[in-house]
Amino acid sequence: MHHVSFLQDLAVVMIVAAVVTIIFRQLKQPVVLGYILAGVIIGPHTPPFPLISDQHTIETLSELGVIFLMFALGLEFSLRKLTQVGVTALVAAAFEILFMVWVGYQLGLAFGWNTMDSVFLGAILSISSTTIIIKALEEIGKTRERFAQLIFGILIVEDILAILMIAMLSAFATTGELGMGQLAATVGRLSAFLGVLLVAGLILVPRLLNYVAKFKSNEMLLVTVTGLCFGVSLLAVKLGYSVALGAFLIGAIIAEARQIAQIEDLMHPVRDLFSAVFFVSIGLLIDPVLLAQYWLPILVITLAVVVGKVLTCFFGTFIAGNDLKSSMRVGMGLAQIGEFSFIIAALGLSLKVTSGFLYPIAVAVSALTTLSTPYLIRSSDSAVGLLVRWMPPGLMASLNAYTEWVGGLSTNRGRKSGGVFLRKWGWQIALNLLLIAAVFIAAVYFKDHGRDWAWVPEVPGGQNGWKGAIWLAAMVVSLPMIIAAVRKWQAFGMLVSEMSVSRAAGGERTPAIRAVISQTLFVAGCAGLLLYLLVLSSALLPSRNLLVVLAVVLVGTAMLLRRAFIRVHSKAQVALQQTLSEPPAQREGGESGHGHGDRHAAETPVLPPLLREAQLVMVQVTDASPVAGKLIAEIQLRTLTGASIVGIERVAEGANVINPGVSEELKAGDTVLLLGTEGQIVEAKKVFGG
Repeated sequence: MHHVSFLQDLAVVMIVAAVVTIIFRQLKQPVVLGYILAGVIIGPHTPPFPLISDQHTIETLSELGVIFLMFALGLEFSLRKLTQVGVTALVAAAFEILFMVWVGYQLGLAFGWNTMDSVFLGAILSISSTTIIIKALEEIGKTRERFAQLIFGILIVEDILAILMIAMLSAFATTGELGMGQLAATVGRLSAFLGVLLVAGLILVPRLLNYVAKFKSNEMLLVTVTGLCFGVSLLAVKLGYSVALGAFLIGAIIAEARQIAQIEDLMHPVRDLFSAVFFVSIGLLIDPVLLAQYWLPILVITLAVVVGKVLTCFFGTFIAGNDLKSSMRVGMGLAQIGEFSFIIAALGLSLKVTSGFLYPIAVAVSALTTLSTPYLIRSSDSAVGLLVRWMPPGLMASLNAYTEWVGGLSTNRGRKSGGVFLRKWGWQIALNLLLIAAVFIAAVYFKDHGRDWAWVPEVPGGQNGWKGAIWLAAMVVSLPMIIAAVRKWQAFGMLVSEMSVSRAAGGERTPAIRAVISQTLFVAGCAGLLLYLLVLSSALLPSRNLLVVLAVVLVGTAMLLRRAFIRVHSKAQVALQQTLSEPPAQREGGESGHGHGDRHAAETPVLPPLLREAQLVMVQVTDASPVAGKLIAEIQLRTLTGASIVGIERVAEGANVINPGVSEELKAGDTVLLLGTEGQIVEAKKVFGG
């Protein structure tokens, strides 16, 4: 009868949540608060009796809410946006975390708690809640504004730093020391995981989605992206990271696909359903009795979270070069704690190093700061207005000058072409080294566990032969990256020598001096790469005799297949650049549907009768046309010209697409029916190459 109990609990959760949120809508209050209140009403701590029988099941469903919320965040926050706000996110997140850890530690000591409770309290207060902020911003329709993108960037950096913090706390709790060696290993594994997932995902996922989109089936597309979401989230958990990180990363990768507008439309209802369960589950944890017992610490900590995060995030965002208004809105949007705080508090309990009251206090503070978040975000503009009115004119002018100065620095960066190439090649070398590290991390794992797998063949030579085979395989897989890193470093050295020695300074000896610098850098880089490979190989190296034999085999393989390895790496690099260079599809105002795969699209009238000045013109798409092979969303015809595509005659397939959606692809041989005024049609023909 477990399924009946589960159905009953789910019915109670959704019915109570629906009733409460309808009331909150009528009162014009944030819906997320209604979800939390619904959780309190049906929770085990609210008399006369709990309305659900299995709270664990609801908490499991709430995990799905976290996954879909983080996935949706990734869809809206593409990697291009992350690069745009990366400096601000890093500065603000680092400043906030360091300050709030110190504040929490001092508060714990002031309450008379022991050192471990105080340390964990600082960690709990340092991380803001991604899920709560997303929901609050969505309800007021601010997710695409500049300050919201800054908030999302800070949250991403916070989540990554939270993983490192958990590793540090685990080592500190068990040994009493920070364990920098373990921390360094954690940083290396996390960097390798992020690098490999992003590179492989950006190469493979957009092409997979392009293939699925050819079937014109929303169902296939939804199942595919959901499978990718769960698969990468599971991979992250298996590697010791959070499901939230995995879901966000795959969302950011899918955001670079051409079908992003269609995918967002498909995922929103699914996300809303499970996110409701997540916020209800937070309410289930609130114990009114506990709130009364620890009311003073809860209120003081809540006030410290709100004030501390507003000030630190405001200051960190501002010193990174953002204006006062955006900085204040960022600070007031990040003033809460959430899911990572629960994870850190639970870690202390599981390690038996923190007191039992710390977790409930974290939940209560999270609930109170969650209640205040929507109001803080909505009042941020008023707070900026008050700040501007009270601030002396001279100070205001100085702050504006600072913002313009920092902005000018970021604009002037990279104007010299040599510096641009050095940074570009430097990042490419770093990425190749990161991928090599990931290969060896996987090889070490395979060395430790692979022999127990039934499908793995027996390798002669025992453990020594097994290690040698794994090392050789890892080196062969890494050869494309190794060769690419060597070639990039050689070019890097040559460019440095050109930039460092001018003709005026070197005179006739300029070529010789440049050659010495270039060769010195090249040899030093190759030596460093060799040392790097030896460090990575330390757990895999076989006996000396076998290593010599395998090294000869490796060198021979590299010499024979060098060109093939270069081609493989070049193709992967081109595929990655194509993914990042193609603009993501955007919704065009007024156009709806998903092509002829949407049966409702065919019911829409082709020509509205009230448009008396409109003209219908047919345009041919040729092989040489600049729009051939592009989605309607990509060419942004309505945005650029005002004209609309209302029909496509596809002779090759014997099909007609009436009122096509933004995800429809224009193919060579199509005859396109344009609707617009005379001037709009003229401009539209130019877009088609006419």
